[in-house]
Formats: sequence, structure tokens, C-alpha cells
Amino acid sequence: MGLDFNVEAIDAVRLEATGVLATRDLMSPYVWQLDGGRFAILVRAVPRAGSSDQDTGTIWYGEGSDGLSFTMDDTPVLVPGPGALDIGGCEDPTPVLIDGRWVVYYTGVDATHSSGQMLYAEGPDLRSLVKKGVALASSKTEGNTKEATIERTADGRWRLFYEYARDNASLIGLAIGNDVAGPWTEQPAPFGPRTDQWDSWHLSTGPMLTSDPDQPVMFYNGATQDARWRIGWVAFDRDCTKVVDRCIEPLIVPPPQLQRAAADIAFAASVVDLGETAHLYYSLADRTLERAVVRKFIEVPAG
Repeated sequence: MGLDFNVEAIDAVRLEATGVLATRDLMSPYVWQLDGGRFAILVRAVPRAGSSDQDTGTIWYGEGSDGLSFTMDDTPVLVPGPGALDIGGCEDPTPVLIDGRWVVYYTGVDATHSSGQMLYAEGPDLRSLVKKGVALASSKTEGNTKEATIERTADGRWRLFYEYARDNASLIGLAIGNDVAGPWTEQPAPFGPRTDQWDSWHLSTGPMLTSDPDQPVMFYNGATQDARWRIGWVAFDRDCTKVVDRCIEPLIVPPPQLQRAAADIAFAASVVDLGETAHLYYSLADRTLERAVVRKFIEVPAG
């Protein structure tokens, strides 16, 4: 039996915002469903070209009733500084609720905007976060650790997928830890780039669809060397130790650009599992947000 996915609909995600948020581009939409059925979002807001703001991002929270429109807070929940770890910017939020407290992984960018690493903040709610420091440090061989995808293992530990930089490429790493900030034990690379395909050079983590615990699926981001990012999927065994299936063509491709040099990027950030379908949230061209309604199906060989 083969696994595959169909995209049934794509809609724009709208943020009702005032002040500085309304003047920024949007990336990294992390959407989840609250108790009672409402939806929440954490999103990175980036100064547009020509802005006098110098940060690489701030992180904002909002809520909505339909998963497409969100009323945003008037102030961000995470902003750069005052410490050196994220004085340049705050990017790529991934929230996790643990025993009634929120942990938010995010990328902290330094003052030079040339380096970042995975940080985390904690709080009783998403409007009361306190920065805690480094969750996964960069190293000599794995720079710019970021883009956390995290879940509990069967024995209660934490499984952390993350993006890192090596030899001018983005790659995906995997680590197992006893707590939300480690210490981490590195695992073999979960999967790698494929020669002569759409994901031949860069890889980045994406959200996990775990409705089938025996075959969890990651909607990952892949690109050629010139950074034309698309969204695909890869399926693992129950313990995420082996790839059991992987897409051939990308699931989501950005619309054609008028100019070759324009940002040609679709980048997945979160998924909401609704049973028959899943809602996949992603950014386009590092500027706008969209939601794809995705349906899984399994091909059964004839005969």
C-alpha cells in the first residue's frame, strides 16, 4: 500500500491587526485548536523592505473562530533583546503545552544577523512568556539550529527535529532529550536531500501529522541550491527511526513568479488534524500566509 495526499482547497489566512503588525510581512504561522474549538496562532512578523526597523522578526499571538481569520493582540509576545542571544530578532515559533505551562521554541538571531540558534521561553500563558535561554545550541558542525518540531516519545522523553546549516546547505537533524531543553542525544539524520529532485539541496523541518501513530508524517520543506522552496511529505515508522514512504513531487508549489529573481518560496509551519482532513499552514514568498486543506489516502494495489 502506498501513501499519498491531495490538496482540496487553498485559502488566504487573514490577520486583523493594527499598529506595527499591520505594516509587516508574515511568516511561520503556527496554528492550533483550543479547547472549545477556537483556533490560536503564533506568527513571525518581519519589517518590509524600506522599513526603518532593523530586527529580523517579532512574534505575535491571536485567536479566531474559523482557522482562517485571527484577531491579533496589540503587542507582540516575544521581541528582540535585551540579551545578546536574540537582540537581532525572534523567529519561527513552536509552542508546546506541558503540564499546564507553555513552552515556546523560537530562533534567536544575534546582533550581526548572521547567526542564530534555537532558544525557548516559558509561561503560564502565551502572553506571559519569560525567556529561558538556549534549547539547542549551534556547534562547529551544526550552525543556525532552528525550526523546532517536537513531540513526546513512547517512553516519555522528547523527540526534537530541527534545521541546521552545514556546507552552505540547510539540513534536518534529530535529537532525543529528557527535558524540553535537553540535554540532547544526537540521532542519525532522519532523511536527506535527493539528487536531481526538487529537494536536492536544502531541507527544513515541518509539522508532524500523528493521526496514525504507526506511520507519522512530516510535511517538510525542501529546495534546490537556489532556494526555491516547496512543501513535501515523508512518512516514518512508529519511532521515527526509518523512512517508510516519501513523496516524489512536492505537495505544494508557490504560484509562478513574474521575475526569476523573485522569492519563490512555499514554507510549511503547522498542521491541524481534523480527522478526515488536515489543515496545513504555510507562508508564501516570506510575505503572506495560506492554509491548504489536505486529505490523506492510501493506494491499494489492484488484485
